Amino acid sequence: MLSGGWRDRIGCTSLARGIGFVSSSLAGDGVALRPDHRRRPNGERAAVGTARRSYCPFREAERGSSFRVETEALPRGGGGGAVVSEELCLRLLSECNRSGEFKRGVSIHSPMTKLGLLDNPLLNNTLLSVYCKVSCGEMEARKLFDELRLRDVVSWTTMMSAQVKAGREEEALDLFHDMVSTGSAVPNEFTLSCVLRCCSSLGRSLPGLRTHAQILKQGFQCNRVLLSSLVDFYGKLEMVEEALKVFAEVGEGDAVSWTIMISGLLQAGEWARALQLFSFMVVQGINPNEFTFARLLSASAHLGPRFGESLHSRLISSGVELSLVLKTALVDMYSKWGRMGDALKVFEQTPEADVTLWTALISGYVQDSDIERAVGKFCQMEAAGIPPASFTYAGVLSACSTLPTPELGLQLHSRVIKAGLDPDASVGNALMDMYTKCFSSLKEPVLLFSAIKLPNVVSWTVLITALVLYHQLEEALSALVEMQLAQVQPNSFTLTAVLKGCELARSLVQVRKLHAYILKIQCRGLYDLSLWNSLLDAHTRLGEAEDSWKIFNEMPRRDEITYTSLAAGLNKMGLHEETLGLLPRMREEELKMDCFSLPCFLSASAGMAAIEAGRQLHCYAVRSGLDSQISVVNGLVDLYGKCGDATEAGAVFRSIPEPNIVSWNGLISALASNGWFSDALSAFESMKLSGSQPDGITFLLVLYACSHSGLADLGLDYFSAMRELHGIPPELDHYVCLVDLLGRAGRLEEAAALIQEMPFQPDALIYKTLLGACKLRRSLLLGEAAARRALELNPEDPAIYVLLSRMYDDAGKPELAEEMRRAMRNRGMKKELGQSWVEIRNRVYRFTARDGSNPHMERVHLMVDDLERRMAPPPPAASGRHSEKLAVAFGLLNTPSGPPIRVIKNLRICVDCHEFMQLASAVTSREIVVRDGSRFHSFRNGVCSCGGFW
Repeated sequence: MLSGGWRDRIGCTSLARGIGFVSSSLAGDGVALRPDHRRRPNGERAAVGTARRSYCPFREAERGSSFRVETEALPRGGGGGAVVSEELCLRLLSECNRSGEFKRGVSIHSPMTKLGLLDNPLLNNTLLSVYCKVSCGEMEARKLFDELRLRDVVSWTTMMSAQVKAGREEEALDLFHDMVSTGSAVPNEFTLSCVLRCCSSLGRSLPGLRTHAQILKQGFQCNRVLLSSLVDFYGKLEMVEEALKVFAEVGEGDAVSWTIMISGLLQAGEWARALQLFSFMVVQGINPNEFTFARLLSASAHLGPRFGESLHSRLISSGVELSLVLKTALVDMYSKWGRMGDALKVFEQTPEADVTLWTALISGYVQDSDIERAVGKFCQMEAAGIPPASFTYAGVLSACSTLPTPELGLQLHSRVIKAGLDPDASVGNALMDMYTKCFSSLKEPVLLFSAIKLPNVVSWTVLITALVLYHQLEEALSALVEMQLAQVQPNSFTLTAVLKGCELARSLVQVRKLHAYILKIQCRGLYDLSLWNSLLDAHTRLGEAEDSWKIFNEMPRRDEITYTSLAAGLNKMGLHEETLGLLPRMREEELKMDCFSLPCFLSASAGMAAIEAGRQLHCYAVRSGLDSQISVVNGLVDLYGKCGDATEAGAVFRSIPEPNIVSWNGLISALASNGWFSDALSAFESMKLSGSQPDGITFLLVLYACSHSGLADLGLDYFSAMRELHGIPPELDHYVCLVDLLGRAGRLEEAAALIQEMPFQPDALIYKTLLGACKLRRSLLLGEAAARRALELNPEDPAIYVLLSRMYDDAGKPELAEEMRRAMRNRGMKKELGQSWVEIRNRVYRFTARDGSNPHMERVHLMVDDLERRMAPPPPAASGRHSEKLAVAFGLLNTPSGPPIRVIKNLRICVDCHEFMQLASAVTSREIVVRDGSRFHSFRNGVCSCGGFW
């Protein structure tokens, strides 16, 4: 029995009111109601008082007038008249369903309860149907359903359909599971059709396949309604072949089934097959309806404007009436192609318009960035007496987030409040996004979120994105938990936003927790490639190479973004050889490089100074047309600059029609690092003359050029101009470069004074830079002071101990040098291993000073011995066999005479090896190019391009 309190909320408090409505449906005057005695389960009789109706409005009701009945209670056993019976209640409920008077229909519930009629399945199902159709009556319908003692297949199907209508497909599937597991009823074709709709909406393949099996088992394989539902199910899950098999069983079908199949092919991206099926449909003599054309028009964004135009032409020639559905589809199609003139012509073709059509036109202007016309059409819509819907406001508000000033958004916000739409999720989401992007406060998005009546996944995602943007990671993680407690499951955008927050906070622990959660949802069959790409990107940005490779290999499917994320991360970690190793795997998976991935591979080639691999990538760029992309040509300038070919870097730069700041910085870097200092400074002046504004990186490169060319005073002038003329505040890196500039010029006291006067707290790097200059100029006292401060700031940096020990060696104090080395050993620190690479015929070979495992080492040492014997004067015996010597010797052994030997070293070249390279270039008449940790050294005929400033 339903509780009286719950019924009071529905408005069924008075028996007289209920009977009054009942009497309104009886024909003839003077009809009274009298008790109808029913046998209750306990044997008692139930009776209800009678009521007399003052007049009969039934005929007026049939003509559309409202029911107005005045009732008065009659004593039990009163005069004759109609009896309240099951037949009468059923008739009244059916009338309410027919006329749409659902709220009045629920008032029948009270007399049914008091008369003991709730055991009649037909009455119960009809009453349940009425409750399901009442606005916001889903909860009451579920209460009625739960209290029914007798439920048949109609009861279950009615309740399932109500849940689907309310957007709660999961609850509908749960009801179906309960129905089958309890054996309460056998599903019919309507039940199974409802289940298939749920599976289509949720993207759940397994329950849909089980339903298909049940359809076959129960002999419904010839039911056209179910077959059409199956086609729709398979189509929405992009199971095209299965959909076509079922569609073939439909036979000739009708326009609805053909439209469903065409929609499935379009959703799966099978454009050619969809068009072929449309042609067959016309050939079969089945006339396309407005929904067929509307679906094809919505796909024209992928098929091109010519297809859309031809379809529009066919629509006109076929004589299909231009309904609102078709007008909206045509306006939307032309809007997506930016043809707002054509969209407006279609809009004005007929006077009929609704809020959906107006919104399509307004959204087109928003997409075209014509905010003024979008707002103008918004005002015209209101003037035409059509109030904007929530999605109309959402579309205009989304455009406001791109405007430089927030005034329009604030005005629209006030209109939203006035219209009472601020609790709407779509409007609230757009407002949250606007305030997040246009204001520097987290307060407004949080308040707007709290005002949304039923936050959806987009609402939670926008909130979490705002929290991440303001570096509130803990709050973002808490919101993620609350979201799931509210029965809202995060999507790929939500988890991507949280991953971004973890990445910004450098929180590897949280990234791994999210990784576990993603694995869990993947086990449920929910694989999202974009989410896995975000997870991979987070691990690579945090420097987790092993985890990154593990994720990459676990992914069942990869795309160009996957390879770009991994390549960029490996480059950042310095694993350039592994980055280039991705290229064969991309080819195996038939994926092509684009303007995002190709620069990553160019960067890897530049990092290894692998010029041959870089040239092949350059050829690919030209062949594929990617050499017109600014990101690619900037990568090529960087490649040739870091491979020691400044001439080619300049040639690529000159091919850029409109160089940006990255292009100019790449050129200046290429020239400066290869020792073309005057050309680098000339390029800087040309950049200013072209109208490009330099940035902080540009001035770092200019200071570098001045430092390595001995132009200390010019460098100081540039440093002053950076702040005074260009308004670029110097950062710590600029002061480090300035200390290096003064130190190389021997102005050590000025460098030390600069450190004390700069507006930043000094770090270990700037003192280490001063220490290196002191070693170069043999200033022991100042060098010791710089080393002391550097060790206070970073006692775990082995490079400081190495510099100080070498300075003691140069000063003739071996006991202090040994003390520094002993301190390193006691702290468990080791000097970074020197390594050098040389590229021979597209293969990179690596050398270390004492690598006994290298099979080429015996021949290499013999080559070094031969070179040293031929040198005059011979190199000092203390020079040893550092890795760059071995790499050069291997290059001389394995390359024909003529092309230069190119070597890259991870550390700075020592004085003895520098002298060896000069003599080797003179003895062999070969150019030797060495890129060390500081710059390029190009040795020709016994002379180095550094000019002694290295």
